[in-house]
Amino acid sequence: MKLNQTKIILILIGALLIGVLGGYGGVKLAQNQGDNSALEMSDSDNGTLSNSGDESGEELPADLNKISQTFELIQSNYIEDVDDNELVEGAIEGMLSTLDDPHTSYLDSEMMQQFNEQIESSFEGIGAEVSEVEGYITIMSPMKESPAEKAGLRPNDQVLSVDGESLEGLNVNEAVAKIRGEKGTDVVLEIQRSGTSDPFEVTIERDTIPVETVYSEVNSEGGNDTGVIQITNFSEHTGEEFEEQLTDLENQGIDGLVIDVRGNPGGLLDVAEEILQQFVPSDMPYLQIEDADGNAEEYVSDLDEKKDYPISVLIDEGSASASEIVAVAMQELDYDIVGETSFGKGTVQQAVPLGDDSSIKMTTFRWLSPNGNSIDGEGVEPTIEQKQDDYYYSTPIQVTDDEALTFDHTSEAIANMQEMLSGLEYDTGRTDGYFSEETESAVEAFQEDNDLEVTGEVDEETGGLIETQVVEKIRDGEDDRQLERSLEELYQ
Repeated sequence: MKLNQTKIILILIGALLIGVLGGYGGVKLAQNQGDNSALEMSDSDNGTLSNSGDESGEELPADLNKISQTFELIQSNYIEDVDDNELVEGAIEGMLSTLDDPHTSYLDSEMMQQFNEQIESSFEGIGAEVSEVEGYITIMSPMKESPAEKAGLRPNDQVLSVDGESLEGLNVNEAVAKIRGEKGTDVVLEIQRSGTSDPFEVTIERDTIPVETVYSEVNSEGGNDTGVIQITNFSEHTGEEFEEQLTDLENQGIDGLVIDVRGNPGGLLDVAEEILQQFVPSDMPYLQIEDADGNAEEYVSDLDEKKDYPISVLIDEGSASASEIVAVAMQELDYDIVGETSFGKGTVQQAVPLGDDSSIKMTTFRWLSPNGNSIDGEGVEPTIEQKQDDYYYSTPIQVTDDEALTFDHTSEAIANMQEMLSGLEYDTGRTDGYFSEETESAVEAFQEDNDLEVTGEVDEETGGLIETQVVEKIRDGEDDRQLERSLEELYQ
């Protein structure tokens, strides 16, 4: 059945002509599994995003009449049958693609459901946030305890294909649809990692991804009890969880606090606001929001004064969006930021429903630091730069029994394996990619310690176990130089 022409045009007008950023208002904006970071304003007094289509029958602008004519031409003359809805969605996606903005996209009803899932309860998939970066579907961050994290995926990994199908030319939402799937099913991702010349494949078993976003503990070292709060995502209940756990830590009498947003790809803007309102006093804004005309509005808490204990924030290349809002505000409040330069996403998105369970997610504002600075495309630079040990940045070992890594050979894969074995405290003698006698001895020692056949060669079984132990060591937080540095500097 053909859609009424006027209704079609009104939908298209709604996609093009958007009002100002509004409050929560029934539209939930969050970091979607497999989608880029989305932020939401929490104050309803900024107006409401709305479609500007006029159903009174007012004459359409000439440019939109072109769209109407094209629609009618296709319906009347194209040789094949065409679905009206597909034409409309294609027109919307085509218009949005001309914006050249990876954070602006069309979400059909299924994608919109996925978009909302993460801030509500749980979803099924691999647990990795992705975005489009320079034309590539790119991992922003694997979620804590997710299959993606356990498989060793890292921020800035590029996903080239899914189950053998190239992602070239697909937008974020289309790529996500291929990556996600039912719990218990496998997906094979082809990954290109920075610093390596050859891509590698990772097989990941999908699982249910719970939305737990705040973890805390007390670190007792050097005579100080330091509260460490990790925020993995800015979801619906993150603010209240953070406040509860911070209060609990303060009741335990902590001497200082570390806020860890490493690997946190962002989420709801109002949650970042809730957290900052607990730290940034009213004599400075905790955030500024800038519209398309360059007008910026400041947001201020009602807090009287700063906390009476020292604070630092941990960031890395996987910290994006709402994480960066928190980090840069704390930085400009003269707290130390420890780690590596963050992702660099300084824009605000709003999802606008189109009346049929679909929505447009569109960049509508920029957010600025308390001092009015934008980090978009640049990231937040730490005040104390600290990298992790080299094995933290290693890639999975890609070998087969027929093509094992062996003595007296040289390759990038051997260098990577040497870094991993060194991280597991086996002395390879070198990490330049030459398989020396010392490296062979280290492999033999690893094999003996793990009840493997002692061959001195890294075959599929040995390589897989080396990789597994490295991932487990990283997940357990061993050799966490960034946290160690933060604790060292906190009381200086």
